[in-house]
Amino acid sequence: MTSNLVGKVHQVIGAVVDVQFGDELPAILSALEIKQENRTLVLEVAQHLGESSVRTIAMDTTEGLVRGQEVVATGEAITVPVGAATLGRIMNVVGEAVDERGPIARDETRGIHQPAPEFIEQSTETEMLATGIKVVDLLAPY
Repeated sequence: MTSNLVGKVHQVIGAVVDVQFGDELPAILSALEIKQENRTLVLEVAQHLGESSVRTIAMDTTEGLVRGQEVVATGEAITVPVGAATLGRIMNVVGEAVDERGPIARDETRGIHQPAPEFIEQSTETEMLATGIKVVDLLAPY
């Protein structure tokens, strides 16, 4: 699903970016993109502010953003790669590799917001959680 909503940066306060749109607003928890010279900044809609603006959270630094900069709504939530290709890899919140081992294959993706498991699916037994980090496993085994 793609969207053709285009807005403009109205205000930047740290990681919070207010974006002004026309008649229609993107859905809450949907992704917005700002193309910059050497990167694409991803924003997530957190709140609708009145009839024509949204408050978003930036998923990376907001350095270089200026008022009036074009923002494009993707029409989808932020997704990250999942599966065997991600094992042992380090990625940021938008699924980009940060471990300098090249890009991660995006054969299968999942949204960063998922519903909690049903109560009946949760285990009631006390079990050890092995992290593989000796100090953590010693001091907090459960």
